[in-house]
Amino acid sequence: MPRIQLDYSLYLVTGREFLPPGKDYYESLEESLQGGVTLVQVREKDADTGEFIEVARRTKQICDKYNVPVLINDRIDVHLAVGTAGIHIGQTDCPLPLARTLIGPDAIIGLSVRNTDECKRAIEQGADYIGIGSVWPTGSKDIKGRKCLGPDGTGEILDLLDGTGIQAVAIGGIHLPNLPQLLHGSISPKTSNALDGVAVISDIVASHQPRKASEALREIIDSFKRARKGLEGHKGLFGSTSSVSGGLSREYLVEKVQGLMRVLEQETPLINQLTNKVVMNDSANVTLAVGASPIMSTNPRDVYDLSPAIGACLINFGTVDDKEGMKVAGRQANVNRKPLVFDPVAVGATSYRRETAEELLAHWQPTIIKGNAAEIGAMAESTEVASRGVDAAGAGFKDPGAIVRALAKKRAAIIVLTGPEDYISDGHTVLKVSNGSHFLEKITGSGCQAGTLIACFAAASRSYYLNENEPFEDDSQLVQGDMLIAALAGILIYTIASEVAADRPDVKGPGTFRSALIDELYNLTPEVVQQRARVEIL
Repeated sequence: MPRIQLDYSLYLVTGREFLPPGKDYYESLEESLQGGVTLVQVREKDADTGEFIEVARRTKQICDKYNVPVLINDRIDVHLAVGTAGIHIGQTDCPLPLARTLIGPDAIIGLSVRNTDECKRAIEQGADYIGIGSVWPTGSKDIKGRKCLGPDGTGEILDLLDGTGIQAVAIGGIHLPNLPQLLHGSISPKTSNALDGVAVISDIVASHQPRKASEALREIIDSFKRARKGLEGHKGLFGSTSSVSGGLSREYLVEKVQGLMRVLEQETPLINQLTNKVVMNDSANVTLAVGASPIMSTNPRDVYDLSPAIGACLINFGTVDDKEGMKVAGRQANVNRKPLVFDPVAVGATSYRRETAEELLAHWQPTIIKGNAAEIGAMAESTEVASRGVDAAGAGFKDPGAIVRALAKKRAAIIVLTGPEDYISDGHTVLKVSNGSHFLEKITGSGCQAGTLIACFAAASRSYYLNENEPFEDDSQLVQGDMLIAALAGILIYTIASEVAADRPDVKGPGTFRSALIDELYNLTPEVVQQRARVEIL
């Protein structure tokens, strides 16, 4: 029979050991198929042959109802007994050439690869697809002694597949919050190859609602694939064409920022801020000044319960002493589709901060990432700007617009680069803001406060979307609302207020400026924003 063409988009690897108490395996399987699983691999590490065959047989019966093919992990005899579409083997299982001889030319063979050398062998031996991993740490496989690939390592392997016709899925530690980061961040740097799908175990199998879990994963995968085909246009804030569709102007941008100012005043969203202790009081005050409501909760149990009620979440790891709370807060923000702003303070200064950032980003997907040149440089793995504690050292980037655009694409997030001039990108459009006062450099936590205001306006953007039910096709984010405009609003409001404060006759230096800044954030009007905004579309 001719070889079947598989859809690898959402590839479920079974694991009965991950089922929640009281959940039947076959019930969970059928619900996951209803939610959009496109391919199933039966993986039974501990079952004897008879039990494995029975599980595979019943699995195939259910999958046949939904026209979803089934593969068998490792066991050629089970595949032959049940008549599945093919097998998946690992590096220490039956050699691929021998497996091909045993199962014939028309069955599918997938091979796990962990590095470029294994990928090259898979190509030479004629694998139909490869499973790349482990991307991140996972509880389903022992990966001690091996470094996880991450999205970058996955992309390096994808480079080798160009022109081969071999498909690729990623596996290992993949869940809803980090899926956008993986899909965008793994696009190969040389050939722009992308993953054909992702293999998931616990995020579906361990769920009490596997149908909803599968639907959520498929939503992200499908929107990513639409974006890859050029279907990226979407309706933005207040029903106007968004940044990725073109047609932007300074007037348009300022109008939308003014609109968000009104929304923020009307809605007064609650903003949870896991921020550093140095700036906590000022961050709360600027939140109140622009019309939102602050809460500074860090306890894991507390942030879990709070998440449904908040408008947005800010995670600023300036003092990095509540990492567990940050993990839970970020994950729940993703689950509840709340904007998540990440401020990786001094991320390039120490190995601990770099490792902490990697760990957090493996747990959740930020909506917006804000940082100075050193921080954004570290995230982008650029050597142009060095870190000196929380500050940036050096002359800055030669092309800051290119840096933020590339990082936004890679991270599937809005990127905000702060400095004497601020740059904002969604991976397509780059905005440059030239407002601000030199006094901002002379007070502690000015960058942190900018992150606070970005979170406030992100909440306002989401609130507007929900209240007005605007049509919005979001190709990468877990959050609906125009987050490019939200980031611009946070930066513009903060920098314009700083200019107005600096012009006051009672401001004599950093101390008086600090108090005046909060006053002017409170007093700032849409009319002043219109007059003073210096925004360019690059």
